[in-house]
Amino acid sequence: MASDLNRVTRGEAIHEGKAKIIYATSASDLLIQHFKDDATAFNGKKKGTIANKGICNNAISSHIFSLLEKEGIKTHFVEKSGERDMLVKKLEIIPVEVVMRNVIAGSLAKRMGVEEGGKLAFPILEYYYKDDALGDPMINRFHIRAFNLATDKEMERIEREAFRINEWLVAFFDKIGTTLVDYKLEFGRGPEGVLLADEISPDGCRLWDKQSGEKMDKDRFRRDLGNIPEAYDEIRRRILGAG
Repeated sequence: MASDLNRVTRGEAIHEGKAKIIYATSASDLLIQHFKDDATAFNGKKKGTIANKGICNNAISSHIFSLLEKEGIKTHFVEKSGERDMLVKKLEIIPVEVVMRNVIAGSLAKRMGVEEGGKLAFPILEYYYKDDALGDPMINRFHIRAFNLATDKEMERIEREAFRINEWLVAFFDKIGTTLVDYKLEFGRGPEGVLLADEISPDGCRLWDKQSGEKMDKDRFRRDLGNIPEAYDEIRRRILGAG
């Protein structure tokens, strides 16, 4: 599509989260999503900065979203509009975080009392209520329906799209020597219906080197493993080199 940059100018910040700032624009249907270097973990209890994280996450997310669009997955992505900025469609974010799990790790390992690293027989889809103050508690379709967080029709689409996205992403990362362990997705409502939103980056994905098993994501920050900027940049290099 033709560039939308010539019809928008940055407006005021309308929301600031842990890793991004959302700006209004002169176009009522478009926003600018700005990626920060700030890093948090454990529901904001651990805070820090990862050098050039915002640059890497913007490049990674922009590239993955553009590839997903080519696969027929509708997203909020319009175009990469700067080193740290992404022009996106304005959506009403559905307050349900979708987590896809392909390998046992993190909270799933703790919950089930098993070691990390075991491959699941099939992907697991989990839902979490998007609320930082509550620590994003796990919920199910009954909670979503009872609290009117989304309609049954919306959730059917979200579930269908999540599995489509997962099938493609697992194969994509495998080709670049990386295991997609688990990751978070968010969706939003707009004139085109329910679209994939937010970002897909090492901030919200567990990514392990396929050969060594080395962690290449925000777990390096969570667990004080060091070489955090290098890991993010290596994932960026692999993804952008994949075409």
